[in-house]
Amino acid sequence: MKIESHSPPTTNPLKPMHSQKVDASVDSAKGQSENKINRQSTQKRILHWFSQAGVREDTRPITSTSSNEKIKRKKELLAQRKLKNLENILARALDFCLDEGKEEDLDPDWFFSFVKMAEEIFSPAMQELWGKIFAVETARPGSFSLKTLGILKQLTQKDAQIFRHAVNLTSRRKGEATPKLLLGYYQKTSLWSFFSSHKELQLNLATFGLGYPDILSLMDLGLIHNSEIESGELPTGVTAEWRCAGQTLNLNAKRTGTTLVYYKFTTTGAELCKLVTQKRQDTYVKSLRITLGNAFDIL
Repeated sequence: MKIESHSPPTTNPLKPMHSQKVDASVDSAKGQSENKINRQSTQKRILHWFSQAGVREDTRPITSTSSNEKIKRKKELLAQRKLKNLENILARALDFCLDEGKEEDLDPDWFFSFVKMAEEIFSPAMQELWGKIFAVETARPGSFSLKTLGILKQLTQKDAQIFRHAVNLTSRRKGEATPKLLLGYYQKTSLWSFFSSHKELQLNLATFGLGYPDILSLMDLGLIHNSEIESGELPTGVTAEWRCAGQTLNLNAKRTGTTLVYYKFTTTGAELCKLVTQKRQDTYVKSLRITLGNAFDIL
């Protein structure tokens, strides 16, 4: 019996082996070229940002003279950047200047503390906020504490964006200055509550773009208090007027033992709320109406 031998099939029977090796070499070279381009792009960004602080790449041997020149150049560049920051904030303050104000002078300690912090604000968006703060403080001295300035200085652009979104969801009861993030309500247990399935009901703020990690971030920054808060028991037959995300809601508790649940802004958070122009949030208010409608008559 004759046994025929069969050679193993090639990876691609339609293409010679040497052609496959060439293709692999081309792909490898292409990948290396792309990696090199990406690396060079990253290096350029690194050099750009360090140059903003007066630091440049230098492969020359370091001498005492060259080192002193570098230090001098760095100090001069940073001083120029800080001056430019203050000039930008001044321009924003003049643009936002209020028409009416108190005839009171600024506290000199407040002003020079403001300057010291403001000169290190490099982001245009944050410079606009600092310009607004100075304009408001000049018109109404005492509007912003140094503690508030210290917290504001820690805010990144992302933090400011989260805070701005939170402010858009705020509510205030008529006669109260501190803003709140209304979540829902809670009803204390009573004989009649056993026949109700709505003892507690809350909104999920993440549905409206403010997730729990965002809430935690605002807590860490000291802009809202660290836990949910319940109002005191709301009397029946008494209507409370609330301004909620640009709309007015008149709430009247259906039964005793009903409280509102919310996150409350801190004093610092309340001060910074003045800087944000609030926009209507119709979807949030619609959901809030439905939620609170289980426990309140809403007019």
